[in-house]
Amino acid sequence: MAQLKITQVRSGIGRKRNQRDTLRSLGLKRIHDSVVQEDRPEIRGMVATVPHLVTVEEI
Repeated sequence: MAQLKITQVRSGIGRKRNQRDTLRSLGLKRIHDSVVQEDRPEIRGMVATVPHLVTVEEI
């Protein structure tokens, strides 16, 4: 199965609570943190919640 590399590019400070929680659920703690997740509908939904805070690359 494909994987996604998700990188946080903007801060969650001042954002809505659900957006901050989504960043944490993805495993992102600070700017320029990157995580590799499986390409699943659940992960795509989380990324869709915070598209302005992260960049996504397919691996």
